[in-house]
Amino acid sequence: MRKRNLICLLGALVLISCESDYLPKPKGYNRIDLPAHAFTAVEEVLPYQFEVSKYATVEPDSFNLSEKSWINLNYREMGAKVHLTYLPLGGKDKDLKIVLKDAINLTAKHQIKAYGIEESIMLTPKGYTGVIAELSGEVPTQFQFFVTDSTSNFLRGALYFNTAMKNDSLAPVIEYIKVDMAHLMNTLEFKKR
Repeated sequence: MRKRNLICLLGALVLISCESDYLPKPKGYNRIDLPAHAFTAVEEVLPYQFEVSKYATVEPDSFNLSEKSWINLNYREMGAKVHLTYLPLGGKDKDLKIVLKDAINLTAKHQIKAYGIEESIMLTPKGYTGVIAELSGEVPTQFQFFVTDSTSNFLRGALYFNTAMKNDSLAPVIEYIKVDMAHLMNTLEFKKR
């Protein structure tokens, strides 16, 4: 009889313990460990110089090989590239107004998919004017900028990722590279031509 009561008690405990409120785990994202920011001077011979992240490789632009001063900053570990295009100003085709219009139009093309475009103007330590465009939404480039001395030089940059991941998943990497680009703009110096 005692054994039977013990079995009934254990059976009741098992039934009671099976009643639990199950809550599904929320959707998570992969953890992205990012290194501390570290910079070094660009070693390539270009009409400009700046400090680049130690985690980015400077590569010639494979899209337009004839433009030797166009480069990519390849963040291989992060699956990102920053495409930099340089234009010397002067002459009919490279007037500052035309170049500015082209840069603004390239950013505006993303308005179809962008939730918003936030632009800000900055003055670099060298006295150059810079414009930063931060795009939100599922756009191919989330961060673009240009810096000019207004008379002789114009440098434009755009951040691209080699992945189809949603931008909210990439947010930590985007923020990391934005800090690197701010450093690039603040250390940029155009060489005398």
